[in-house]
Amino acid sequence: MHLFRLLLCLLLTYPGFARHGFAWHGFAGQIHAKHHQDTLQDYRFYHQQIAGAQEAIVNRQYDQALAQYETVFSRYSFIFLRDYQVATQLALQTGQRDKAFTYLRKGIAGGWTWKSVTRNAFLKPLTADPQWKQLRDDYPALRAAYTAKLNLPVREKVRKMFGKDQRKALGALLTVGPKAQERYAIKRFAPHSQRQLAALRNIMLTVGYPSEQRIGTDLWASVILSHHNSISQAHAQQDTLYPALKPYLWQAVMSGQMSPYAYAKIEEWYVVIQSGHTGKHTAFLADKLTRQELNEANQRRQALGLSTVETINGLLGLQQQTGMKFYLPLHVFTQTTIME
Repeated sequence: MHLFRLLLCLLLTYPGFARHGFAWHGFAGQIHAKHHQDTLQDYRFYHQQIAGAQEAIVNRQYDQALAQYETVFSRYSFIFLRDYQVATQLALQTGQRDKAFTYLRKGIAGGWTWKSVTRNAFLKPLTADPQWKQLRDDYPALRAAYTAKLNLPVREKVRKMFGKDQRKALGALLTVGPKAQERYAIKRFAPHSQRQLAALRNIMLTVGYPSEQRIGTDLWASVILSHHNSISQAHAQQDTLYPALKPYLWQAVMSGQMSPYAYAKIEEWYVVIQSGHTGKHTAFLADKLTRQELNEANQRRQALGLSTVETINGLLGLQQQTGMKFYLPLHVFTQTTIME
């Protein structure tokens, strides 16, 4: 597995972690009831449309791609930020500057920071438009309205959990020698991971999955869960905590609470580590794939509403060619080699 891909997956693999039991009696029923309270729309069509739009982008059918994004925008109450970000650039690419400002404004209202906007060189032509100054003046109010929609107490709690996770992971990385790593894993990280999942469970029971929709980011919770899944092969094979969560996480994807990219990353670490690094699952962590592995990965991606390996490869290439940014997740940053 490629070293840089491992590093950018935020210190996710540590050997020697021992299994510790944890009882979540009745959790499945409680979380199922919470899901029914939250489910308003079925996001399977949403994700399928976005995957179709991404394929159109790779084929440079920008008008068609924008139309598919707009179909999604018209049907769903919550829109993932990356989709407004891409639609803004598609509108600009197709010469629809007013529409570009419309989606840029919606993106800011959905969490797009001014710093991130100004760092996107593809959007530079918009800065000469009079609407740019008005948008800049309106930014504080748009940002405040966005922040007001978030569950800030839960956001702060999950942020602190994420920080603890990173510190524990760094401690494992800096521990020298396999025996010392095993001791650290058993005495320090495994109990910590149990507490982390217990805290996530409580959050899910009270407010739902702590996602972009609720706290402004999918990253923190997905890293905590990925850390848990990457403890060791023996741990993954015997673990009962993550399997108990999986049905709810899947429903969270289908109801728009969770990004399918986040789900795929969490599940992929589970499959990869459990199989001793032979399983590929959706292949976001793979550098190269056989044709059979490619077909299997694409089938799993289709079930999640995610684009094929070939389409993601095409988007990564197009970013380099055109300067557009498709705001793919951090763990999706290099093309996957397909072996014939």
